[in-house]
Amino acid sequence: MLLAVDTSTRWIGMAFYDGIQIKGEVIWKTNNHHTVELAPALDQLFTRCAITSADLKVLAVALGPGSFTSLRIGLALVKGMALALHLPVIGVPSLDVLAAAQPVQDMPLAAVLQAGRGRLALVYYRLHRGKWKADSQPEVVTTSTLAGLFEEPTMVCGEMTADDRHTLSENPNAILMSPAASLRRPSYLAALAWKRYQSRKFDEVASLSPIYLHLNTGTPV
Repeated sequence: MLLAVDTSTRWIGMAFYDGIQIKGEVIWKTNNHHTVELAPALDQLFTRCAITSADLKVLAVALGPGSFTSLRIGLALVKGMALALHLPVIGVPSLDVLAAAQPVQDMPLAAVLQAGRGRLALVYYRLHRGKWKADSQPEVVTTSTLAGLFEEPTMVCGEMTADDRHTLSENPNAILMSPAASLRRPSYLAALAWKRYQSRKFDEVASLSPIYLHLNTGTPV
């Protein structure tokens, strides 16, 4: 059994996956109460799914970009479980999770999430052997700047406010995915991590760290 945890932003998600079925999944938006909500929610998910820690074989965690504090809370939980239960860990970039859920189209994909101060963290993706593959490094942009970047039809998915959607829709090349398709689901995080689990491509627990971005330059820290 694989446990996937994503606390990249105010949207928190967790899922259990056994390689065949998603055994349980929970997603909610917190009001910056990650610390007090995460562990109890995980306990409840264990109970609802009739799963115990002894059933776990591997852990997966979203690495960001995202909020400095929320990323650290999720990573601390997963690292603590890994050390206590002697389990391997797999880290997955948060926007890869979002891209994996999008329909395959022969056009670029821009995946975004809220980066604070009215800005968006952005990664571009293109099709590679029938799957979305990152085509850029993470960067931080304003919504108005992003709206001016689309010179060809481009799918746009991820956390967007009503103002973000309005601004981006002014560019006819921006094809906005629905809010439902723009929600990062931990079940996709689990599926991506499971493939690495099967290949035994694990991360070092001690050195695993979140992907942070400078808000002024977009350069990864």
